[in-house]
Amino acid sequence: MPTIAYPVPRGAWRKAAANVKAAVSIPVVASNRINTPEVAEDILASGDADMVSMARPFLADPHFVKKVREGRAHEINTCIACNQACLDFIFSDRPASCLVNPRAGREMEFRDTPSETPKKVAIVGGGAAGMATAAEAARLGHAVTLFEAENRLGGQLNLARAAPGKHEFDETLRYYTAQMDRHGVTLRLGCRATADDLAGFDHVVIASGVTPRIPDIPGIDHPKVATYAEILCGAREAGQTVAIMGAGGIGHDVAEFLVTHPAEANENAAFFDTWGVDGQFRNAGALAGDPLAVVPAKRKVVMLQRKTSKVGQGLGISTGWILRNALRKHGVETLAGVVYQRIDDGGSTSFRTARQKLSPPIRSFSVRDRNPYGRWSRRLRPAAFPPR
Repeated sequence: MPTIAYPVPRGAWRKAAANVKAAVSIPVVASNRINTPEVAEDILASGDADMVSMARPFLADPHFVKKVREGRAHEINTCIACNQACLDFIFSDRPASCLVNPRAGREMEFRDTPSETPKKVAIVGGGAAGMATAAEAARLGHAVTLFEAENRLGGQLNLARAAPGKHEFDETLRYYTAQMDRHGVTLRLGCRATADDLAGFDHVVIASGVTPRIPDIPGIDHPKVATYAEILCGAREAGQTVAIMGAGGIGHDVAEFLVTHPAEANENAAFFDTWGVDGQFRNAGALAGDPLAVVPAKRKVVMLQRKTSKVGQGLGISTGWILRNALRKHGVETLAGVVYQRIDDGGSTSFRTARQKLSPPIRSFSVRDRNPYGRWSRRLRPAAFPPR
C-alpha cells in the first residue's frame, strides 16, 4: 500500500504515532505526508506526537520554518509528494532535487542578486512554466508582464489537480500566485497575446503549453470521442464503459479519475477502506484486509496502447506501482500492441492482433500531447521577436 506518495492523505499515519506515544515514555516523532505547518501543529497540539519529521517539504522550500516564524506561511512552496525529482532520482542514481523547487541540490547554480540591467520581459502562458518564469524574472528585478488566454492562472495544472490525489497542485498554484504578487508581475488574464501585444518588450518567453494531439483514425470526430482535457475539466462526462487511447502518465491519471471516488485520496477513512488499512492501527501490520483486494469502480475502463511494451513502464519508480495497483483494484484492463482501426457507433473498434477484437466501448479518448511551439515561432518571427 502507498505510505508517503501523493495518494496518501495528509497526516494519514498520525494515529500510529499516537498509539506508540501512549505505550512508551520517550519522545515520539510522527512522520510521512506532513507537508504544511497547519498539519504539523495539529498533530502536536492534539498530543498525537511530541515532534514531527519532515524531509521532502524542506527540499520544496528550505525556508519553510523561517516563513512560518515570520507569519508568511502563505509563501511556502509546498511539497506535493510527487517523488519525481527526489526519491525517483535517488533510486535511479541521480542527485536528488525537487519538482517544485529546481534549486534543490543545485543552489550554487542559481543567481540571487538583482540584475544589473533590468529588462522588459513578456511571458506568454500562465501555466506552471510561465508562472515560475515570471516569478523568478521579477524577483531578479525585471519588469514582467504575463499573458494568459484563460481568465485564470494554472494552465495544465488545472487539469492535473483534477486527478485523484493531485489536489496538492492547488498549493503550487497558490505559491506561484503569491510570488508573482510579491514581486510585482503584471497579469494580463483573458488575453491571447498577439505580436502587437508583445511589441516593446526586450525578451519574450513562450510558455504556452501543450494541447491534445488528435490521432488520425477514421471516426475520431465521432460524438463519443473526447479529449483528456475535456474530461478532466468537466466539459464532457464519460459514459459507463470507456476506452482510453494511450497508456502513459496522462492515460493512467484519466483512468483513475474515471474509476475512483475523490474521497479515496482526500479523506483518511476512504483511503483506509480502499487499501485495507485498520484506521485505529490495532491489527497486526495495521491491516484490515487485503490491500490489493478489488474495490467498486465508478466505470468500466480499458486502457489501450500501440506499443508492445509493458503498460505503464514509464511511470515514476516510487509511484508507478501505486497507480498500477490502484487501477487493478478498480478493475481497469490494459491492452498493449493495439492497432486502432476505426471508431463508429459501436464505440472504438480496435485489434490487439489480427484476430483478437476488443469489445466495443462507449467512449474513447485521445490522451497524447503535442507542443504548439511551432505556431508561436511562425507568429513571432515576422515581428522580430525570436522565442528565447
